[in-house]
Amino acid sequence: MNQLQNFSKGLIKENPVLVLVLGTCPTLATSTSVSNALGMGAAATIVLLCSNIVISALRKVIPDKVRIPCYIVLIAGFVTMVQMLVKAFAPALDQSLGIFLPLIVVNCIILGRAEMFANKNTVLSSAVDAVGMGAGFTLALTLMATIREAFGNGTFLGMEIPVLVDNKISILTMAPGGFFVFGLLIAMMNKFAKNKPKKKDFGCQNCPQAAACGRAGKGGCDTAEVAK
Repeated sequence: MNQLQNFSKGLIKENPVLVLVLGTCPTLATSTSVSNALGMGAAATIVLLCSNIVISALRKVIPDKVRIPCYIVLIAGFVTMVQMLVKAFAPALDQSLGIFLPLIVVNCIILGRAEMFANKNTVLSSAVDAVGMGAGFTLALTLMATIREAFGNGTFLGMEIPVLVDNKISILTMAPGGFFVFGLLIAMMNKFAKNKPKKKDFGCQNCPQAAACGRAGKGGCDTAEVAK
């Protein structure tokens, strides 16, 4: 896998939210507005990038038996740094994200990439993987937030949309609306993004019951019958 493939897999093929279904809680909670979604996506991407780089650099030093606690300590340190920066330079965003900013520590995307990728690959590959996964997370958040804010509040980044502002679908800003949009995007991803499995042409020579089958040597079974 080259670095371009390593980066792009996080956008669609292995999107952490819409394909791997990770980070569902912050996705549903912070996707009520585009500004919140972009803020959460940026914060998670920074933490993911820093933790992947450090964990990859220390992968041969950290004992295998205590690797998970070590990962959590490292991730918690980076989350604390990001939270302090957000508090200092974007207090409104910090107040809007609330508890979900420090909860990046237990985000399955962060710990999952540390365990599944950074622990086994070089620093460069881990950094590219982090950027790709972070971009995929931010993209999914932004798509959800755009739909929910535009149709639920009639706004985009706080700016009113002429027609939609007078025809709000308020339920989209609530929990049921969040689950509805989330499910809709997952369905669209499954429909258009995933590779469909190819049909295999089965022959009698590969069938374990060929000797007892009355059709062996008479044209065999077609693919549909074998699939049954």
